[in-house]
Amino acid sequence: MASNLIASATVLSFLLLLMGVSAATPTGAPTSHHHHHNRRHRSPCKTLAFYFHDILYNGHNSKNATAAIVAAPAWAANTTTLSNRDHFGNVVVFDDPITIDNNLRSTPVGRAQGFYLYDRKDVFTAWLGFSFVFNSTEHKGSINFAGADPLMNKTRDISVIGGTGDFFMTRGVATLTTDALEGDVYFRLHADIRLYECW
Repeated sequence: MASNLIASATVLSFLLLLMGVSAATPTGAPTSHHHHHNRRHRSPCKTLAFYFHDILYNGHNSKNATAAIVAAPAWAANTTTLSNRDHFGNVVVFDDPITIDNNLRSTPVGRAQGFYLYDRKDVFTAWLGFSFVFNSTEHKGSINFAGADPLMNKTRDISVIGGTGDFFMTRGVATLTTDALEGDVYFRLHADIRLYECW
């Protein structure tokens, strides 16, 4: 009798556990699709827009360079010239000024600090990991970014993966657009930032 009660209680517990798991798990594609659809069209809690300016060291511009090649593949000539094969294997560290407008000589509101690496031999593309570090009257703290940058696309989305200060624990998406490009020495990116988690 006692063993039957224990067996019944065990079966009942197992069934309740299964019911709890199935209730917590979304069922059917429409519900899942509806959930993603809402997330895609949710309004951001904060929007920001900035430009950052990258001047790559080329052996002659040490006074105004804001970026330097720190690693190169075996076939590269040196670390002052980007390699052929779509710059595959080059790693660049940067400390670029951030401005509100697209003028390099405007007063910076912060620095874009991090690295990019060229990660494909057949297509001109890079991977970015960097922070916008602010210390202005309007913003204090940092916004952190990471992700793929398919450079041949007119616009590219990159993840906002966190932040500090005014941007503590923030998350969202930044749409990058190449606003200017001068050979391998200078480029300017426009970052249109939409934050979906604001504290």
